[in-house]
Amino acid sequence: MRIGFGYDVHRFAEGRPLVLGGVVIPSGRGLDGHSDADVLLHAIADAVLGALALGDIGSHFPDTDPAWKGADSVRLLEAVVALAGDRGWAVSNVDATLVMEAPKIRPWVDAMRERTAEALGVATGEVSIKATTSERMGFVGTGEGAAAYAVVLLHRSNG
Repeated sequence: MRIGFGYDVHRFAEGRPLVLGGVVIPSGRGLDGHSDADVLLHAIADAVLGALALGDIGSHFPDTDPAWKGADSVRLLEAVVALAGDRGWAVSNVDATLVMEAPKIRPWVDAMRERTAEALGVATGEVSIKATTSERMGFVGTGEGAAAYAVVLLHRSNG
């Protein structure tokens, strides 16, 4: 088994959709980034890459490469999971936490868990997604951005 930890952060920007866990969340603004800026899936991808000792998401999908402009982070996560599979590893489970003041994401957590599980190739019950605020402290607390943390467990696959 291998354990990986991931962290990502993006600032909010007007005129962009808010995509979290592969789900578009109704909001007046989204997160800024070269791809769809899905902070949650980026943290999970970094956790998988960390467990594999393969660097981070930016080294595999650099923001200098126009091929990744506006990319769907579900596809990026699927590519990372494929890298794990090519090396004989599969995801066992993931535990992730979103940190943002608003909007409240509880109504979309089940859809986010399903979409994330699909991308990881696991059952929905193997994906935990939680949310918290930073009690109005720091860049998250002032509404400037959002952060996400993730831990993933990999196991040797049969394939």
